[in-house]
Amino acid sequence: MTDPLLKQTLTGVFRLAVPEIALVATACAVFLFGCLYNRRWLWFTVSLLGVVLAAVLGGVLDAPAPELLTAAPLVPDGTAAFVRWMSLISVFVLLFVSWGEVDRTNASEYYGCLLVAGAGVSLVARANDLVTLFLALEMLSIPTYVLLYLPARNKLNQEAAAKYFLLSVMSSALMLFGFSYLYGLTGSTNLTVITDSLTKAHADALNPMALVGIVLVIAAFGFRITAVPFHFYAPDVYEGAPAGVVAQLAFFPKVAGFVALARVLGLLGADVKHLPFDSATQLPLLLWILAALTMCVGNALALLQDNVRRMLAYSSVAHGGYMLMGLVIASSLPDAAGRPDVGGIDAVLVYLAAYGMMTIGAFAVILFLSPPDRPVEAIEDLAGAGQAHPISAAAMTVFLFSLIGLPLTAGFAGKLLLFVGAFSAPNGTPVMRNLYQVMAVIAAINSAIGAYYYLRVIGVMYLRTPLRTPSRSRAVPTFLASMALAGGTLFFGVYPEPIVAAARKAAPVPAAAAKPTAERDAK
Repeated sequence: MTDPLLKQTLTGVFRLAVPEIALVATACAVFLFGCLYNRRWLWFTVSLLGVVLAAVLGGVLDAPAPELLTAAPLVPDGTAAFVRWMSLISVFVLLFVSWGEVDRTNASEYYGCLLVAGAGVSLVARANDLVTLFLALEMLSIPTYVLLYLPARNKLNQEAAAKYFLLSVMSSALMLFGFSYLYGLTGSTNLTVITDSLTKAHADALNPMALVGIVLVIAAFGFRITAVPFHFYAPDVYEGAPAGVVAQLAFFPKVAGFVALARVLGLLGADVKHLPFDSATQLPLLLWILAALTMCVGNALALLQDNVRRMLAYSSVAHGGYMLMGLVIASSLPDAAGRPDVGGIDAVLVYLAAYGMMTIGAFAVILFLSPPDRPVEAIEDLAGAGQAHPISAAAMTVFLFSLIGLPLTAGFAGKLLLFVGAFSAPNGTPVMRNLYQVMAVIAAINSAIGAYYYLRVIGVMYLRTPLRTPSRSRAVPTFLASMALAGGTLFFGVYPEPIVAAARKAAPVPAAAAKPTAERDAK
């Protein structure tokens, strides 16, 4: 006779994935019937309806889930819900952003792949099993390969697609190698079981082989979040790929990478048992080094760029370093004796939402200002945009101000939470406490460095005369998307409370440590 709890778990797991199933089903219909009748407006409309259907199902089924077995492959926690809504909104916006580069020959393939990638990001946040996590990440990666290759009309397009494909496959292999260590040590692929097993078996520090596996996983996810030294593919891919695809590529892998890494490291949820890091010498220190290197290298190389896409690529690297600060902060909490102001993961979620608006918006403006015969590539190509396209130039200015982190923009709220978290990170190790504060200082210096190359673009748009005759773009949906994103960037900059409250609810700060440092040392 079937166990009632097992049956309830299977039913509950299916319910948790219904919106993602709706997205994939819509994508399958688009793929299938697109072979018979490929029209851009038709599949654009069908894809929009699919996203709306997934949102409605997500809202209806967002009620508290029934009790599930700890071995369930999907979890219904707050972080998963936050990422689901962020993914659905992003897919909706990206459908409009990409209008200018989709034609009737590839519309069904483009929109179908975008829907599948969005479903993959959402499932990554819900994954509670190594196999489920890997499959969800591949749901994101494989459609991206197709999107990169669809418009491969020149050598730059082909080079971008080939580099991303080969390096992504390598990172997936590295991730599986790390997963094999975790499975071998615990005998399970379930993340809850893995965390419990490692915590009970090694109360004071992780098994050295577990550390090897975790380091391999960090290296694999480092490719997705463009952390140094796994960032080297980014400038070539950003330069050679279509702007709409780059907008997705700059955001989706970062969301999936950071959430997956936090899930594997046991940094999500107030009741989750964190892996027993040695906070002075092990993973927090490794993440600290990665964050500092990523910020510094990204901003230093962005200063040298004359190509606006390559500049934004290295800017993306630097912002990955800022977000890594949140994981460093979160890894300090197992030793915290009280409730800190910022938990780290909540700051990362706020920053991811702000980063999505300003980065996708910047590429939307670039795409709108790029006629088919003369795409915007060099920073000089934006000369005079303030006079020729004043509204688009104003939106681009908003996005660049937000990337700097100026007040009254969404980027400021994200950076402020990260800085406050770094300065208030509670830890019993004086050396690591000082390093948290040093990390915040490094981030502030890098933000000032980043301001130079962002302001350079603004100066070119408003202080230079046009180098070419202004073109009139017909990509009205792309223009509307950029305006909506600029409005969102300003709104959440002036009034960040809704997104901050949602992030705090999604990733609540642990009330107390599992084991204070003094007690652990006494034992």
